[in-house]
Amino acid sequence: MSIAIAILGLAFLVLIHEAGHFFVSLAVGMRPRKFYVGFPPAILKTTRNGIEYGLGAIPLGGYVRIPGMHRPAAKDIDLVFSRALHAAPELVGPAERLKRALVIEDYETAKVRLAEFHERALELGVPPIEKQVNDLEDALSPQAYWRAPTWKRVAAIGAGPATNLLFAVVLFAIVFATSAGKVTTTVDRVLLKENGQAAPALKAGLRPGDSVAAIRVDQNWTVVNKPSDITNTIANSNGHPIAILVSRNNKPVTLGPVRPLKTGSDDAYRLGFQLKAEPLAAGAALWESVKTTGFVARDTIKALGGIFRHKERSQIGGPVGIGRAASDAVHYGWASYLFVLAFISLSLALFNLLPLLPLDGGHILFSLAEGIRGRAIAREVYERVSAVGIAVFLLLFVVGLTNDVGRLGGG
Repeated sequence: MSIAIAILGLAFLVLIHEAGHFFVSLAVGMRPRKFYVGFPPAILKTTRNGIEYGLGAIPLGGYVRIPGMHRPAAKDIDLVFSRALHAAPELVGPAERLKRALVIEDYETAKVRLAEFHERALELGVPPIEKQVNDLEDALSPQAYWRAPTWKRVAAIGAGPATNLLFAVVLFAIVFATSAGKVTTTVDRVLLKENGQAAPALKAGLRPGDSVAAIRVDQNWTVVNKPSDITNTIANSNGHPIAILVSRNNKPVTLGPVRPLKTGSDDAYRLGFQLKAEPLAAGAALWESVKTTGFVARDTIKALGGIFRHKERSQIGGPVGIGRAASDAVHYGWASYLFVLAFISLSLALFNLLPLLPLDGGHILFSLAEGIRGRAIAREVYERVSAVGIAVFLLLFVVGLTNDVGRLGGG
């Protein structure tokens, strides 16, 4: 059940990211052609005001199609219509006329030539090319992304990461305002299980309402002055037996010793209990949320920037680690789940803002560059930068997956 909830949460983050692109591009006049909850193929779909809305068969996020993300080029014709040209050589003439219009960037003539090409293809009965023709018509339309002013392009593409960023701030604020504000030394909840075993805290007899006064690791007592003393002492115990001195109904009670277990996506030692936190007022919760967002963003950027250094590289997580962290958070309660979901939403926003194609950050960078230059950047440059971006993405994926496997194996 926790895995299903974790997956639904991750899918929702992707959905709101795509929804950000959709609604802002619609607002600035780009007229998206499709918006799906889930990924195609469609289970259900309907068309309203020229936009196809659908429910995708793959329930992992969402999908939006903005017309004309790239300026059409003459070489696209041979690639897109290769099957039709092979089946009917009579189409070569209409195709060449279409290509010439694209070479001289006469896009109004290109629309006419495309219609002629399509009509001739229908006469000859070549393999269906409606989808390819529609895609090219979209790329030539006034609503095409590449034809829009710079500010519209930046707004439409930046809306995806911005939505994830805003969602992270809201989630952090909700958690701080309801349950995870100022942490205390009082036990709020004792887990029943850790890693499939009875939680050590439960074995020791720890109860909600107990106030932790001191912790003993082997024979060394640590007096608890602040909540972080509790988590740090347990995490640094190296698995040695732990005893806890608590105040219960104003009476001292010594519990344990018990051995902590390595749990969670970070493989830290834990006993299996949560501390009570005093909720913050709305304003304080929002400010704490903004600060937390800044700290997490700084650390995430640092980790991405230090990918070739072992310490930072080891902090990068892959899909397995992300799913495991979300699933673990469900196990610890809704507040932990929302906190981890906010962290993942923020990470998704920052990753998409990397200035590499085909990520959103790459499209923003190229849109700004074209706005400054006053003319389009050659398609060849787009393709070369995209190749580099895909290589970096694959590198990050492999590093994250390798770290995930290492953590799962106890490495």
